[in-house]
Amino acid sequence: MATILNIDTSTAVCSVALTSDGMILCHREEFNARSHAALLSGFIKDCLDHLRAHEMKLDAVAVTLGPGSYTGLRIGLSEAKGLAYALQIPMIGLCTLEVMATGTMFSRPDLLPDDPDTPVMFAPMIDARRMEVYTAVYSLALEPLMGPEPLILTADSYSSFLEQGRVIFAGDGSGKAKDIISHPNAVWADDIVPLATDMLALSERAYAARQFIDTAYATPMYLKEFQATKPKPLF
Repeated sequence: MATILNIDTSTAVCSVALTSDGMILCHREEFNARSHAALLSGFIKDCLDHLRAHEMKLDAVAVTLGPGSYTGLRIGLSEAKGLAYALQIPMIGLCTLEVMATGTMFSRPDLLPDDPDTPVMFAPMIDARRMEVYTAVYSLALEPLMGPEPLILTADSYSSFLEQGRVIFAGDGSGKAKDIISHPNAVWADDIVPLATDMLALSERAYAARQFIDTAYATPMYLKEFQATKPKPLF
């Protein structure tokens, strides 16, 4: 198995995890960061110090490409590119929503149905503006049933999936979805956030399949164009 440095800066959380052989060797996270540029280099240094102390070699760097915070994604990808170039190692790009689905699967087994024959789907949500979220839908095997997209929530959102089985809505966007989506097959995990520790299985799978991204030309997965807002006047 590969030794991989995993980086996530796609939301307010800033996190880094050094993983190898299915184990987390070292990890750092700050849940109310909003200062990824100040924190990320130190988190990475801690993981690399652990690597050197145990005379290990880094095989790849993995980073979430989005969707998420425009600024956060750029910071994380820039750090990942710098490491990949400097160490001459491949880079892995992961979807933030798939990382959230993985985190939900392993951290909230209490939300799974008692009947093993009931289909289970994961609908991670990242809060966007107003009633919009970045979202996707994954099966229990993490097969994408609905690809990542920006979605304006309505009462009928996800209705086709809810009729098929249990849908576990996760992430900070699920709070506002809970107010308008009412269905017996809907369950909620709004405490889920993307974390570098939850990237382990996905980054190791990608490394084994040699699914690397171009270090020079990789770009964040924004899903929609950046919209600048004018600051409010002070007086």
